[in-house]
Amino acid sequence: MDRTTAQERLSQALARIEDLAGEGAKAVLTVYREAAQAAAEASDARARTGTSLGPLDGVIVTIKDLFDVAGEVTRAGSRLLASEGHVAARDAVVVQRLRAAGAVIVGKTNMSEFAFTGVGANPHYGTPGNPADRERVPGGSSAGAGVAVADGMCEIAIGSDTGGSVRIPASLCGIVGFKPSKQRVSTEGAFPLSYSLDSIGPLANTVAQCAATDAALSGETFRTLDAAPLAGLRFGVAQGLPLENLDDTVGRRFPEALDRLEKAGARLSYEKLPLFEDMIALQGQTSILVAEAYAVHGARMKTRGAEVDAIVAGRLSRGADIAAHDYVNAVRARNALIAAMDERLRDIDVLVLPATAIVAPRFDEIVEPKAFMQRNAMLLRNTTIGNFFDLCGVSLPLPRDGHLPIGLMLLARNGHDRQLLRIAAGVERLFS
Repeated sequence: MDRTTAQERLSQALARIEDLAGEGAKAVLTVYREAAQAAAEASDARARTGTSLGPLDGVIVTIKDLFDVAGEVTRAGSRLLASEGHVAARDAVVVQRLRAAGAVIVGKTNMSEFAFTGVGANPHYGTPGNPADRERVPGGSSAGAGVAVADGMCEIAIGSDTGGSVRIPASLCGIVGFKPSKQRVSTEGAFPLSYSLDSIGPLANTVAQCAATDAALSGETFRTLDAAPLAGLRFGVAQGLPLENLDDTVGRRFPEALDRLEKAGARLSYEKLPLFEDMIALQGQTSILVAEAYAVHGARMKTRGAEVDAIVAGRLSRGADIAAHDYVNAVRARNALIAAMDERLRDIDVLVLPATAIVAPRFDEIVEPKAFMQRNAMLLRNTTIGNFFDLCGVSLPLPRDGHLPIGLMLLARNGHDRQLLRIAAGVERLFS
């Protein structure tokens, strides 16, 4: 971490947020100037006495707009929720853990309404432009988080990931995004989208920052992350669905990345996984995500649905037609597929695939609802594999070389988070 004082780095972050020529007004919806200043001063005071609360002490952090902060209404990117006026009684567990670790929480970041698209667009609060090209979307649903890290408004951002909402903005904005195993980080105090699929993870500039944050959020004792040597590691290159209809940039850069991994000594195997087809078939019959999202928002949709982003409302409304027995059967079928995938990956260290099949779409490419949904599907397609099969995953930025950002995604078995981060650090070092 940067060794300048917390107050100096907070000042720099606030300047980026408040720069009228930047994206701060759209990326960071709430700024905690006074509380952040107090936290930074306390961190610097500890540093002067040679004490520390850990690797996040004094680090400038943002939190997604769906995390409870005591005394505030939790908006989840929605003006409807903002108007309902339900004030949080206490901080979300992840916020409590950040404070205990000495993190300086500077603000709450913008997001897709209810966290329900991978594009990152928000018609209520505006959509921040992608740091690589302001005419393009940032990816979502943790849209403000990706922009905040890439634009220097914070050092680490905390997002949620239900179908890729950490890894998609990481991929499109050229940073690192880590989705832990679902059970690893408490979702208490995080406004839900899907009880079965929601997970919470960091976006940052390095794997080491993500590892330090993950330790704090999960309540683990921090241990320095050692990059795994790549020679001899088993990288399973996912075939089929994840490689279909890649755009020109991703289609060219992904094979180049595989070539570099192989030259570094990684053992590549090309894995056909019919379980992907089983996933698509089950999702086509009954969407667990949509059913659970409608359970959260059904009553709200009946009375005030017109106030919700039309794209989000359209997706939510499909939940009204899902029968209870179909939902229960889908959950049971998914559990069987999770067990089958876990067994299938037993002899593979990580699956490797493009994080997103396409680069960030331009804003003018998502104006029409049909075009929006097509690009939304392409952004979510690969990342959602990690959520459906209850895996842990990370998106790593590939070298830009004059191109738009894209992410290389590594997926590992549930509970293998630490080993995944070690491997990710090794891959990061290779591409740095």
